[in-house]
Amino acid sequence: MREIGSALKKNPSSVSRELKRNKVKDEYDPRKAQHKSRVKRLYSKYRGMKVRENPDLEKYIRHGLKNHWSPEQIAGRLRLKYHDRTIVSHRAIYKYVYSQYGYSLTVFLRYKGYRKRNGNLTKYQRTMLKNRVFVDQRPKVINNRLRCGDFEGDTLGVPKYTRETLVAVLDRKSRYFLAKKISRLKYAVDGFKELLAQVQAHSITLDNGFENNRHDELGKIDRYFCHSYSFWEKGSIENMFGIVREYIPKKKPLSEYSDEYVSAMISEMNNTPRKCLNYHTPKEIFEKEHLTRCCT
Repeated sequence: MREIGSALKKNPSSVSRELKRNKVKDEYDPRKAQHKSRVKRLYSKYRGMKVRENPDLEKYIRHGLKNHWSPEQIAGRLRLKYHDRTIVSHRAIYKYVYSQYGYSLTVFLRYKGYRKRNGNLTKYQRTMLKNRVFVDQRPKVINNRLRCGDFEGDTLGVPKYTRETLVAVLDRKSRYFLAKKISRLKYAVDGFKELLAQVQAHSITLDNGFENNRHDELGKIDRYFCHSYSFWEKGSIENMFGIVREYIPKKKPLSEYSDEYVSAMISEMNNTPRKCLNYHTPKEIFEKEHLTRCCT
């Protein structure tokens, strides 16, 4: 057994277990052993069994993952579709994805199968903005996400060797996302104005970046600002930018991506079901309330 293990570069105990498990009538035949092993595996509770046994379910899950839906979003959408009846849990989908049958799909998971790690925040000198009203003074209707039209705004970070970036706003209640490319960071306020002109906006929450020093130009909508180094006070758009990074990796310049690509990305994100919305899509929630508001 030691000689066989050495030749196969396996531990002798592995060779011993193989002989013990797959002998037939006290003799080891590799062809019979392979058949015996395959049959045993076929009838065992292998990982991802529930998904593998239902071709339609497997096809739906694969389609959802390739559209950048998380396992929780897929399971929640199925539950919504079948009137609160659980078809498959997100844990079962994860088991399928990490099995030999679905492992190729891990590239479509947000963290590609790896857990995210907390890093130290890099602090830098910020330009003091005038006429700021901090988030502490926001009314409850905004803090509690009771209406559409209260937005968070930010710009996407870019590599040092390029200036083109993405300016974006996100509705706090529906998570409806709007974004456009700008040639330089200093044009961020112009980008905010163009995006907010497309919707009925009541307020916007921004950070203290120098690009927001012209915030008075945003007109009559209420403007609120996060405290210094407190990015979590506009956590919804920070989370959305994390999703954007699935489409535009961090070290890639935005100039490599066309306006059509950005528009398709935004459309896909707005049509993805969200757990916080009871697995409805941001577009469904935003259009429903927005149209109602317009009609009245």
